[in-house]
Amino acid sequence: MKILVIEDELSIRLGLSCVLEDAGHKVASADNGTEGIRLFEKESFDMVITDLRLPGANGIKVLKAVKGISPDTGVIIITAFAEVKTAVEAIKSGAYDYISKPFDPSELPIIIERYVKSKRLEDENIRLRKEILENSEFQSIIGASPAILAVFEKIKNVAGTDLSVIIYGETGTGKELVANAIHNLSGRKDKPFIKINSAAIPETLLESELFGYEKGAFTGALHRKKGKFDSADGGAIFFDEIGDMPLALQSKLLRIIETHAFERLGGNETITVDVRMIYATGKNLLHEVKEGRFREDLYYRINALPITLPPLRKRKEDIPLLVNYFLETAKKKTAKPHVSITAEATKMFLEYDYPGNVRELKHMIETSVTMCRNTYIRPGCACFPAELGKTMQEKTGLTPEYGPEYGKIPLSDMLKLFERDTIARILKETGGKKKEVAEKLGISRETLWRKIKEHGLSG
Repeated sequence: MKILVIEDELSIRLGLSCVLEDAGHKVASADNGTEGIRLFEKESFDMVITDLRLPGANGIKVLKAVKGISPDTGVIIITAFAEVKTAVEAIKSGAYDYISKPFDPSELPIIIERYVKSKRLEDENIRLRKEILENSEFQSIIGASPAILAVFEKIKNVAGTDLSVIIYGETGTGKELVANAIHNLSGRKDKPFIKINSAAIPETLLESELFGYEKGAFTGALHRKKGKFDSADGGAIFFDEIGDMPLALQSKLLRIIETHAFERLGGNETITVDVRMIYATGKNLLHEVKEGRFREDLYYRINALPITLPPLRKRKEDIPLLVNYFLETAKKKTAKPHVSITAEATKMFLEYDYPGNVRELKHMIETSVTMCRNTYIRPGCACFPAELGKTMQEKTGLTPEYGPEYGKIPLSDMLKLFERDTIARILKETGGKKKEVAEKLGISRETLWRKIKEHGLSG
C-alpha cells in the first residue's frame, strides 16, 4: 500500500514510517496538515495516517480534504486520550479507525491489514452490486456466483424463442422469478402471463380453470366463463408444480401442446390459441414417470429446454449479497433504517444450509429486522434467527444463552465470545454509561469504544 503519514512529532513520524516500510508499504510523510493536504492533492495514496492535533490544518480538516478528493482512501486518526470523543466523531465522518497515544507502533500494521481485508470485501460487494444492476432484467434474482450466472445465461438463450421451458429446483430457489424473467425478456412480454399452481387447485376445479366452461355445463354454471388458456392467448402460461398435475389432465395438456386447441367444459366448439408454455417443478419428473405418476410422452414434450436452479447451499458465495438485499428491503418495509447485521452474524448466515433456500433466508432477515429492538442483529440477541443459533450450537458447542462449552472451539474464538458477552452484559447493567463500564472492566474508554465497534455492539 501507498501510505501518507502526517505527524508533527518527529520521533513518532519516523517511528511510524520505519514500521510501515518494514511491513512492505511505500510511505511518504508530512509534519503539518497543510503540507499533508498538498501532498495528497499531488499524488494518490491508499491510506492516510494523521494526528488529530497538527500545525496548519488539523486532523479533521485533513480527513475532510482526503475524503473530498478520494472517498475510497482509508484514514486512521492518531489522538490523545482526552480527544477520544473527537476521534469517534471523525469515524462517523468517514475515518476508518483511531489509535490513542501512547501506542505500540507494531499494532499499526495489524490495523492496516484489517482495513485491507475490509476494503477488499467492500470492493467485492460493489462489484457484485454492479453485476446485478447490469442484469436488472432478471428482476429479483439476486446472485453473482458462477452457478447463478450460468442460469442468467440460459435465461437469455431461451427467452427469445417460443419453445417450452421447464425450470427444475427445490422449494424456495426462485423458479417463479426465473419464469417471470423469461417472459419479460421474450417477444411476448407485453402480452398476458397467466400463472397456475397445479398443486394448489383441487383436481375437480383444475379442468374448468384451465379450459373454462359453457353455461349449464354443471350445477352453478350460470354463464360462459373463459379459462386460463383463453386468457393467455398471445402470451404465455406458467404451470408451477407441473409434477403434481393429475394424470387425467396430463393427457388433455398434451393434446393442447400438440394441437394448440381445446374445448370448454360442456361445449363442442374447438378453440385455437397461441400460447407459450413455461413449467416448473421441484420433483424429478423422470422418477415420476418410472413410478407411473407422470406421462412419459408429456415428459419428453415439456423437457426440451430445461433450466436447473442450484440450491442456496450450493452457491453460498451469494449469501452476503442476498443478506444485504433482503436487509435493505426489510428496513424500508419496517421503517427501521438504522438496523444492520454484524460481520459475526453474517458469518453465521454462511454456516446454515437453508432447506427452504432463498425464500427461507428472506423470511429470516424480514423477521429479524421486524423483531430487532437495537441497532444490530447479532448472535445471541432475541431477534437472531433461532435456526442459526441451533446450527452454531451443533457445529461449535456454543449457545447464545450460555456461552461456550469449553474445549469444543478454539481458545481464541472462546475468548472473543466471552469478551463480547461480558461487555454487552455490563453495558446493559450500567445503562450504557461508558465511563462506568470501562472502570468495571479495567480498561480505558478509548479501548472500550474500539471493543464496542469490533463486536458490533450497540454503544
